[in-house]
Amino acid sequence: MAKLNLKINGEVKEVDVDPSTPILWVLRDHLNLVGTKYGCGIAQCGACTVHLDGTATRSCMLTVSMVGNSEITTIEGLSENGDHPVQKAWLDVDVPQCGYCQAGQIMTAAALLDKNPNPSDEEIEMAMNGNICRCGTYLRIKKAVKIASENS
Repeated sequence: MAKLNLKINGEVKEVDVDPSTPILWVLRDHLNLVGTKYGCGIAQCGACTVHLDGTATRSCMLTVSMVGNSEITTIEGLSENGDHPVQKAWLDVDVPQCGYCQAGQIMTAAALLDKNPNPSDEEIEMAMNGNICRCGTYLRIKKAVKIASENS
């Protein structure tokens, strides 16, 4: 076990965990930030996506020892009141069905728009590729990202 200070959602949090623990489990089990979901455990589905210094990153394979001084942003830290343009667009388009993948989808979309505020349809598809939605809401996801880009 090691005591580590992590920058999460703008605050420094101290955790006492094994350095090989994936950030996903630190967030969920030690800090009660349960918006980040476990999906596959092998960084293939995107449900566990968080931002690491603004870059969409799969937290299930990122160990706490790899984070260092980087800033982690979870879905809880994306906006205080759920009013980030991507979150608002998600509701406007009624994207979620079961909702399980949606935090990861939203975090990926927000990272895309931070880097490219006006992406083409092809750029949206490329950025969102690899975020699996079991309900198949891909067309609504793409539409919501486009709306969020127009409202950012």
